[in-house]
Amino acid sequence: MKKLSFIFAALLLLVTFTSCDPKEDETEKVYPAGSIVWKNDTTIKAHVIIPIGKSLYIEPGVTVIMDDTIVRPEIVVLGNLYCYGTAEKPITFTVAPQYRTEAKRFNRYWGGIICGYDSKEVVLDYVTLEYGGAQTTEQSASFQNQLFKTKTGEGVPVLHFCNTAGQFVVQNSTFRNNAEDHIYITGGKSIVMNNKFIANGFDGGEAINYKSGCLADIANNLIYDANSNGFKLSNSGALEPQAHIIVYNNTVVNSGWRRPKVKGGSIWVETNVHAELYNNLIADCRWGVKRDASNVEDARSIITPNYLFASTATGVTQYGADAAKGQLVGANDKVSTTAGDKNPLFATFSIQTDIDINAGTTKSGKVAKTYNSTWDFRLGAGSPALTGGKTDFTRHFGTTGLTIDGKTYKSPAPAAYFGAYGAKI
Repeated sequence: MKKLSFIFAALLLLVTFTSCDPKEDETEKVYPAGSIVWKNDTTIKAHVIIPIGKSLYIEPGVTVIMDDTIVRPEIVVLGNLYCYGTAEKPITFTVAPQYRTEAKRFNRYWGGIICGYDSKEVVLDYVTLEYGGAQTTEQSASFQNQLFKTKTGEGVPVLHFCNTAGQFVVQNSTFRNNAEDHIYITGGKSIVMNNKFIANGFDGGEAINYKSGCLADIANNLIYDANSNGFKLSNSGALEPQAHIIVYNNTVVNSGWRRPKVKGGSIWVETNVHAELYNNLIADCRWGVKRDASNVEDARSIITPNYLFASTATGVTQYGADAAKGQLVGANDKVSTTAGDKNPLFATFSIQTDIDINAGTTKSGKVAKTYNSTWDFRLGAGSPALTGGKTDFTRHFGTTGLTIDGKTYKSPAPAAYFGAYGAKI
């Protein structure tokens, strides 16, 4: 296994030093001694490993093309990873142009960024990650290093972090068209904020999946067309600390349609997770907030106020409180009582009325529309979702924040509106 790691590390260095000439218009940044730096567009044809004790920095505007449909490369981070894109120059992890189509969106062309147990820090800022989720083989770098689920045949998430003593921040980024979970976290302190999680899961998979060993603030994110749940929150794995996940002011739209199971929709809680769910806007998902009725969340969990809108009568029924089915409705929630009731009045997204909320079981084909980047999920004038949110709760990292690579990141303040974006002014 060590031999393989050295081989992959050597490949990493080869890729690093054979990329294009440096961008002439950028000021040369000074990095810590021994750092690996990707300054220019890079094509990856083999698994890449960042060794323990090493850090990979990726500069603004870099496109990383994962370009081998046989190997289906992974990036295994045993050290640290810092992806510093900007709004004007985002970093992109993608595939060759001929594979970037709607028909091929879940074809698993590469694995993901899989972090090891000694990985201390990760930052993804203004990063796009798409068309990942490859299934592991005996040659996969994650399998060789016994990471993620430590066996072959598993579809890997596009981001996995597992060091309970580590920390990471994902912000201003876009995850889309990945065949498994967008992110799957089994340890560490984290802030996940101001991101878009679009279209994931070929036949399963959550947009955001957290297990034990985690403390997290998750806010101001848009989730659209998750195969299963927008959020799956669990304390499974019995790691320390107990999972305590604070999820607030997120928007989850049109999720769960393709999942023919009791799971699949917006937010799922289970296995003694300590969950706090505030001000989340759930619109036309297959289910509202649900628990595993046989393996419930920690009694300290708070699951209100949230906002649940359904444009169909079936959706209204599946949002309703039902202890036997694990359907949860909080005392201060705003919930549709008839089809179309409490429309949040998104600025430029028209609520669908001809969708099949049980498309995964009926096989009707009436699933969520392909995401359109012109949609605007801010709240229009007169939206009933503009008020009623809770702001007097304590986040993990709202005051002291997380300091990574010398910079302190703080989770955003909660808003009194529901959802990620507030009013369109």
